[in-house]
Amino acid sequence: MERLLVSACLLGQKVRYNATDAVGAWTRADLFGHWQAEGRLLAFCPELAGGFPVPRPPAEIAGGAGAEVLAGAAEVIEQGGKPVTQFFVLGAHRALMEAQRLGIRAAILKEGSPSCGVHLLYQGDFSGRMKAGRGVTTELLERHGIRVFSEQEAELAAAFVADLERQTSASHRPLS
Repeated sequence: MERLLVSACLLGQKVRYNATDAVGAWTRADLFGHWQAEGRLLAFCPELAGGFPVPRPPAEIAGGAGAEVLAGAAEVIEQGGKPVTQFFVLGAHRALMEAQRLGIRAAILKEGSPSCGVHLLYQGDFSGRMKAGRGVTTELLERHGIRVFSEQEAELAAAFVADLERQTSASHRPLS
């Protein structure tokens, strides 16, 4: 049975910068309930794993996206300008280590987050505008072969997991 790493805020944990969760329509879906009942979902917050408290100031990636942060060419800053890149990088590495330890090959992460954004991030200037890009954790997981989906892509994640399970099942069939 494939397990999924899931942003803890999507599972109802109040771990976001403003001490809220990000529970939405996907957590009310049959798929979510089914996965939860099966014990497939591992809640993980890279920002807490990186050492942040709750609540904390909002943060955005300035000068790029997760790839540039990991390359040292961009930084994550809190509102007010304080650099906090090291906490985001540490949290991303801890997420990767936990996923690898458990053999996790798929994740559902919170869109828009500087850690977990899958397709979109905030602009980096605290204007509320979005830009295309991956968060630090999403970038690191994808680089290591862990497929990351946003919470809006739960059905795609389900298809991916089903395909992984079919492949695993086929590779364990006895030869005749």
